[in-house]
Amino acid sequence: MSADPTASSTESKTYVLDTNVLLYDPNAIFVFDEHDVYIPIIVVEELDRFKKDLNETGRNARTVSRLLDELRSKGSLQTGVDLPGGGCVRVDFTHQEDHAPVIDWGPQNADNRILQTVLHLHRTGKRVALITRDTNMRLKCDALGVPAEDYEHSRIDIDEQYTGVITREVPAELIDECYQNGGLPLDERIPYTHAQQFVILVAEGEPGKSVMIRADARKNKARIVGRHKEGVWGIFARNKEQLFALDLLLDDNIKLVTLNGVAGTGKTLLALACGLKQAADDRTFRKLLVSRPIFPMGRDIGFLPGDIEQKLNPWMKPIFDNLELLFNTAHDTTANNRPRNGAGEPRYQGLLDQGMLEVEPLTYIRGRSIPNQFLIVDEAQNLTPHEVKTVLTRAGEGTKVILTGDPYQIDNPYVDALSNGLTYIVERFKDSDIAGHVTLLKGERSELAELAAQLL
Repeated sequence: MSADPTASSTESKTYVLDTNVLLYDPNAIFVFDEHDVYIPIIVVEELDRFKKDLNETGRNARTVSRLLDELRSKGSLQTGVDLPGGGCVRVDFTHQEDHAPVIDWGPQNADNRILQTVLHLHRTGKRVALITRDTNMRLKCDALGVPAEDYEHSRIDIDEQYTGVITREVPAELIDECYQNGGLPLDERIPYTHAQQFVILVAEGEPGKSVMIRADARKNKARIVGRHKEGVWGIFARNKEQLFALDLLLDDNIKLVTLNGVAGTGKTLLALACGLKQAADDRTFRKLLVSRPIFPMGRDIGFLPGDIEQKLNPWMKPIFDNLELLFNTAHDTTANNRPRNGAGEPRYQGLLDQGMLEVEPLTYIRGRSIPNQFLIVDEAQNLTPHEVKTVLTRAGEGTKVILTGDPYQIDNPYVDALSNGLTYIVERFKDSDIAGHVTLLKGERSELAELAAQLL
């Protein structure tokens, strides 16, 4: 079963929350409207085990404990405390009762003790369902004849995700008028559906006649997308989606840009090129700040030696590789020609020394204020919606934030392609006139990389 747990019903239901739901969204207690929420005591025990972790999971565990303590001050969690939506929440001790169902197919571990609670409530006649992000738990419930649902609050159907681009057929005269005036006013003739959406207008009956425009909601105008023939730091758009990305990245009025796509589509490279142009050349921003969450692919190699810069170098290597490529590509421009010195320093070291370029992990971003900077957050698909909110609320006056990532390459065990922070932000900001999004489709890294992304 995969229904939305927030869906209303004429009859009140009882939802039992698994630990992984609360570790993913501490506010899950409050999203079930008029329905009752049960939290097995073993879940509280597991939260206590996680609360000392110095990461987002630990912070979420502490947040849940604090919220439950605040609810406890309003009444007894054993008998139930009223929730704002009309239901109530209680901490359940079913497994300590004599009439609790016996689990005889496996050990008395946390999962099976949660199942005891669900079985007991089910046998007492309640309309109960277990809410869990654990596939195996849902399979066990199905075998026991008890409903189980995935936690779908904040989840987005990735197949229906907003791409930022649509194609529409229009009369040929409209395209002629668009070329004549450099754009069109936003009215019923422009078939756009979201603010800052790119629209490819194709002439009816003349597929070879078209124009690419962006519906700029702030200016109430649809303007033709620039070609950027001069390139950006030696980087040129190789397809229309990359052209759209450049259009958003170089527009100072757009404060949030989200770019997603499979490996090799140029998300990070385009963002870095535009960031270097606007921070190092145009001085539109005081600094280019590049950050990424620290998650290993596969088995972690353990602690790394050296000072903080040496420890972070392996994690930031993908960023440095792209910077090296940009500086090598732009070697023919005097301003950007920073050859390696005798000590073997990279070309971009000068910008690092001047403080115009900074590369750091996201670990220490909480509590900061980041004004007038071009902030790139790479691999944003590994962030939870709460973590992305933390990043965006750090943006000070004049800061532009770029989130890049691939929802199909996730290393964080607590998010997936449907519930990660990047997917969440794309959906939530698609109607904002200061935010723009493009899904990059074609891999440009190499023929092999493109083929691997398609076949594997």
